Amino acid sequence: MTFNQQKEIKCSVDSDNTQTYQTTITEDGADDLGIADTVTENGYRTNMLISSSECADIEEMESQPSASRKLSRLLTNSGDIESGEEQAEERAGFLPGMGGGRPYPPMLPSSEEYTVSFDGRGDPLHPQNWSVGTKIAQCAIIAFQTLCVAFDSSVFAEANPSISAIYHIADVVATLGTTLFIFGFATGPVFWAPISELYGRRPVLVVSSFLFTVFNFAVACSDRLEAVLICRFFAGCLGAAPMVVVPASIADMFGNKTRGTAIILFCMAFIIGPMVAPFIGAFVNANPHLGWRWTEFLTGIVGSAACISVLLFEKETHHPIILLAKARDIRRRTGNWGVHAAHEEFSPTVREIVENNLTRPLRMLFTEPILFSITLYNSFIFGMMYLFLTAYPIVFQQGYHMAPGVAELPMIAIIIGQLSGCLFCLNYEKVYNKKLDQNEGRIVPENRLPPMLCGAVSFPVGVLWFCWTGNYADKIHWIVPTISGIFTGFGAMAIFIPSLNYIVDSYLLFSASAMAANTFLRSAFGGAFPLFAQFMFENMGTNWAGLLLGLFAIALIIFPLLFMKYGCKIRSRSRFAIHEDL
Repeated sequence: MTFNQQKEIKCSVDSDNTQTYQTTITEDGADDLGIADTVTENGYRTNMLISSSECADIEEMESQPSASRKLSRLLTNSGDIESGEEQAEERAGFLPGMGGGRPYPPMLPSSEEYTVSFDGRGDPLHPQNWSVGTKIAQCAIIAFQTLCVAFDSSVFAEANPSISAIYHIADVVATLGTTLFIFGFATGPVFWAPISELYGRRPVLVVSSFLFTVFNFAVACSDRLEAVLICRFFAGCLGAAPMVVVPASIADMFGNKTRGTAIILFCMAFIIGPMVAPFIGAFVNANPHLGWRWTEFLTGIVGSAACISVLLFEKETHHPIILLAKARDIRRRTGNWGVHAAHEEFSPTVREIVENNLTRPLRMLFTEPILFSITLYNSFIFGMMYLFLTAYPIVFQQGYHMAPGVAELPMIAIIIGQLSGCLFCLNYEKVYNKKLDQNEGRIVPENRLPPMLCGAVSFPVGVLWFCWTGNYADKIHWIVPTISGIFTGFGAMAIFIPSLNYIVDSYLLFSASAMAANTFLRSAFGGAFPLFAQFMFENMGTNWAGLLLGLFAIALIIFPLLFMKYGCKIRSRSRFAIHEDL
């Protein structure tokens, strides 16, 4: 059965007052969502095309109960697939009795009349109609939670020397405290994203922030190395929800013209956070009255503040869940049990959730060329940012003989570059909005990519500059490799912001799952790079290691060029991405 088919049940009364039911399949015309979705006999989708013109006016679309129902069906992967047992019973004409010898009751009216939806374009319940102040407050809360998690991903790296000395282990083993946390980033979003699409953004963020805080305090209080490493992994895994849920919440609240600006705030939180943490963590670790445990106590305290703010002030933004709450309120006030939300019509089993929803991010990653290629590019950049956590101490502490904490201060140049990249992308939003108006409001994701080309050039320049000048500490002043961080930070941000906007625009309805796939691979790179960084720089030399990494960065420039030219054609073959009205 396809999405443009509707099951109709007819009731007739025979001459002997026996009621019989007949099930037929009727066509209801074009799909309100612009979706061509074919379901095969074994229940798997073979095609899923979402029109960019429909996504351009998703608020209007959601005011229609039938479209809202199909949107919920699409997100839950349920309701459109009948089990083999049900199909067999239908073919056999079997219909169980009511019980107690009772006749079948008369048929109810169409459920369409009882299905709630948004009340047109101006419905105040719709997140895109919230006041500017409300949106800013909501973004600030979730950005703060993102910053806490991103900060914790790298602050522990400054405790590596202390961990090595206390537990008598090699430096690379101590690095596992950072690596396992980031590997947790890779695994957590795979289940956080689909759960947020089924049960809402707010519950996921509340639970994630609470567990993140608990495991940070557990790390700080653990005596055994094994407990420290295990708790670090779970802190990353269970605290990773903001990495995927926040972009989805932003997509819920902002339209095509303003979403890019809001994404910049998210990128600032999760990219700048790991760069701020090293010099703060280094000074805390070097303080004899504090020590390495206070890097985790500090994060736990800040995480507690984030948890409380989310619990008290964060509002639900996921549209189907908002309609569900609306239906419950109407039922409670009117006593009409028939009023319901489309999301309530679909109750996937645990098996369906695991098979269809929890595996969706990985299926998207390895079956969507756009998602895989863009993710591969910014995964390399993300890994490089965590590699600098090892490279900077090698250059400035070992080469320039700076003290711990002071050796991490040159990373401020990276932060300056990142802020410059944010301003650059923010200024480009004006250009993007002009193109959006010229295209009559239709989304063209490729229009997000031009700033990425500037970042793609700037980033390898910064890497090569840093590694070749930092290799000659006896001849070159420390300010020279420090300045390179401006180019590196600018390039990283100018790559990340357009790429994340491109992913959200391309997979609007599945933005949480697409971001989960992106975070999975990105975090895998971020966790792996610190493991080989020290061996690479010490054995190859800072200059040659930098040359190799710089050449990789140059080679990957081809991805944004390809998608700027062929992205539309590639999306037209996608099962999940929006497509142009060809």
